[in-house]
Amino acid sequence: MPTQLTADDARVSLNAHVAAKGAEIRASYGPAIGWNELKLILEDRACVRYPCTLEFNAEPLQPGEFAHPQAKGENPEDGFTMFVHPYFMAHLSEVPWLVLYQLVLVNYGEFASGDDALTFGAAALGLPEDEYYQRLCELTDPISDCSCG
Repeated sequence: MPTQLTADDARVSLNAHVAAKGAEIRASYGPAIGWNELKLILEDRACVRYPCTLEFNAEPLQPGEFAHPQAKGENPEDGFTMFVHPYFMAHLSEVPWLVLYQLVLVNYGEFASGDDALTFGAAALGLPEDEYYQRLCELTDPISDCSCG
């Protein structure tokens, strides 16, 4: 009798997959991933499944949100716009940290969790997840109290 996969099995499998994908990005574009590397990553369909452009615009973001992808059409193949808080226009070296966290939503949709985002970004940057999380908190502190509307 075949074994039934559980929701937990699916979560573990997805998390392992995003870790491997993050490691592939690091191998191809690391060890230091900055603004220029991020632009190349966004063009690489082996890294980012669907077309994704960046726009510094807080209007589509929730209050305190640093970045979020929005579909350009009904199909993922239509691409995404990754909205990034305009504060980070003056901090381009930090943008990859933020965008890598959000790319799991472009690649895996709503199946991806915050844990998957941490796993993916940390693997791409070659960091332990807790260190990556701490750095994200530090980076986003300046906008955490602002109104993004």
